[in-house]
Amino acid sequence: MRQIKIFDTTLRDGDQTPGVNISSRQKLEIALQLEHAGIDIIEPGFAAASPSDFKAVSLAGAQVRNSVIASLARANENDIDAAREALAGAKRPRLHIFIAASPVHMKYKLNMTEDEVYAAAVEAVRYGRRYFEDVQFSAEDATRSDRNFLCRLFEGVIDAGAATVNIPDTVGYIQPREYAELIGFVRNNVKNIDRAAIAVHCHDDLGLAVANSLAAVGAGAAQVDCTVNGIGERAGNAALEEVAMALTVRKDFYDIGLNIATSEISRISKTVSDMSGMHIPPNKAIVGKNIFIHESGIHQHGVLENPETYEIFPPETIGKTRNTMLLGKLSGRHAFAEKARELGFSLDREVLDKAFASFKRIAGTKKVVGDEEIAVIIRDFVDQSILDSGYRIDMFQTQSGSAMKATAMLSLTKDGVSKCDAAIGNGPIDAAFNAINKIVNKDISLFEYRIRAVTDGADALGEVNVKIKYEDNIYGGHGVSVDIIEASIKSYVNAINRALYYSENS
Repeated sequence: MRQIKIFDTTLRDGDQTPGVNISSRQKLEIALQLEHAGIDIIEPGFAAASPSDFKAVSLAGAQVRNSVIASLARANENDIDAAREALAGAKRPRLHIFIAASPVHMKYKLNMTEDEVYAAAVEAVRYGRRYFEDVQFSAEDATRSDRNFLCRLFEGVIDAGAATVNIPDTVGYIQPREYAELIGFVRNNVKNIDRAAIAVHCHDDLGLAVANSLAAVGAGAAQVDCTVNGIGERAGNAALEEVAMALTVRKDFYDIGLNIATSEISRISKTVSDMSGMHIPPNKAIVGKNIFIHESGIHQHGVLENPETYEIFPPETIGKTRNTMLLGKLSGRHAFAEKARELGFSLDREVLDKAFASFKRIAGTKKVVGDEEIAVIIRDFVDQSILDSGYRIDMFQTQSGSAMKATAMLSLTKDGVSKCDAAIGNGPIDAAFNAINKIVNKDISLFEYRIRAVTDGADALGEVNVKIKYEDNIYGGHGVSVDIIEASIKSYVNAINRALYYSENS
């Protein structure tokens, strides 16, 4: 039975999703959960791209001990040196070198010939092998490249020391049968392919990323690049949960093995959704909330008689289990810490203390705080370093009614200096945002606003995700509270803190 490796690029390619800015501390939390789930290779970032990416690669390399930690690098010595420095503390480091190989990319993006691309790729891999035992090479836009040149390129980088060669469908162009044929062509025409594993990296522009990935596995690919929830540039990447469950449920068809613990899928999906601000559609395959809901009477009858009538795997397979320990206002710090561990968080004392204090405040307003609500509370503090370096909410007061214009007054503190201002708006939330803009005094505009109840009931915790535009970039913010106006203010201030942090550190 062949073993298929999962290469997770949620924290690099997924972080390139428009409006998504996952901090280095959040990336570490996600990386630790991915490691716990048995993911083979984790790519926390592109070390040469920015200080925050460098820090993310370095943090994951220092703390993740079981999974391979990879850093992306262009085919030049400066990028490779940055990856080497960032991965200095990694137990199992991997250098991931890429260069475009398609005619359109070589002409219009690189302004290079085939011979120049070949020489740059081979020299980069040769240079990288001086410092890394594990080097992966990706031929960007491989599915639109000349097949003979692709084989020549792969032969050269394998001879230079690459142990993995990646055939990315960078723009989601290829069809499943065509992709399988391309994998077969590479296997049959790269003379030294027996010395390297074939990897695939698929985008979803035509909705075929998962189908193409599975077709590649069937044709002999040994590694699949994925992102949690399928996030990524444009239409996103192949969704890790869909690839993993397709290969797990249909082992009879693929005859392969996987290291992933599928029971961690639901938890990781929720973490990535919350930290990226990317909502999971209810009809999303595998992790959507409708996956185990049956409304039709005929379906309900069948499931009651035997769940296998309409469920091809039980909820427990992906970690959807009944809550075994309910926490409320009388619950102590130890019980909260145990619940945090049960939910998959690895918290230091400072974050745990702050999250527990927030939990106690919320627990004082309702009888029971559910698992999803506790997870949201904890995630609100994972990124505390950015919050601490930015604006902090001192107080707010809003007033609105049918016969008056909504008003809001706020006080924010930054670097020990408190500022207070007031504004009007089309409702209390709009007024509060206008008051914040006056205090911050930056050219910031609201790009997207989304609100949801974390659980059912009148006392449910409210979760707000916003996206703002600042200096032509989109930044996300997240806030939770039993008061939806407070959650909105927290999310807006959180987004501003991220915007200011990343604009100053990238």
